[in-house]
Amino acid sequence: MTNAARWSIVGLVLVVAAVIAIWPREHGTAPPAPSPAPDVAAARADAALPPCPAQSGTRPATLSGVRARCLADGSEVDLGHALAGGPVLVNVWATWCAPCKEELPLLAKYAAEPGAVPVVGLAVQSSQADALDLLHALEVRLPTFADQDGSAGRALKLPAGLPASYVVGADGSVRLVSNPRLFESVAAIRAAVATYGGAA
Repeated sequence: MTNAARWSIVGLVLVVAAVIAIWPREHGTAPPAPSPAPDVAAARADAALPPCPAQSGTRPATLSGVRARCLADGSEVDLGHALAGGPVLVNVWATWCAPCKEELPLLAKYAAEPGAVPVVGLAVQSSQADALDLLHALEVRLPTFADQDGSAGRALKLPAGLPASYVVGADGSVRLVSNPRLFESVAAIRAAVATYGGAA
């Protein structure tokens, strides 16, 4: 066999390989289906959270258009709309945060007091199922949102370390409660709400 013949065969093999590589695949082959979202219906029923608020009034500009998931029913809401017309105390927590687990029951006790401003939770860096399970275990029943994509945390410019609480004022202002960063009593919550723009 001559060199020319050999090179012709090599060229033919390369052409066939290239055609096979780019040949359209069978149309009936679909890409793998995405994994189904975990079913949190049982966890939601166990947690028995109150509905998330939908208020009227001045919306906090920093949260307008920010989407979050209401853990009570799974609906997607606009946080700016939900927290309008404050004062509202927003507590940001995560399931892996040990101090959060101590603070959440205190917030629930404060919220049950006469004259308390509304308290809502915002679970970050946590799955819906884990957040619901924790609230159920702690017997904390506060309206709670889940920050599914981190957009709420970015809008609030979360400080290092959790928990973090904010007072949303009637004028739409959003103020981080920096003193104290961690509530250790209902009285401390009451004082912070008064200091940062709400009624005691």
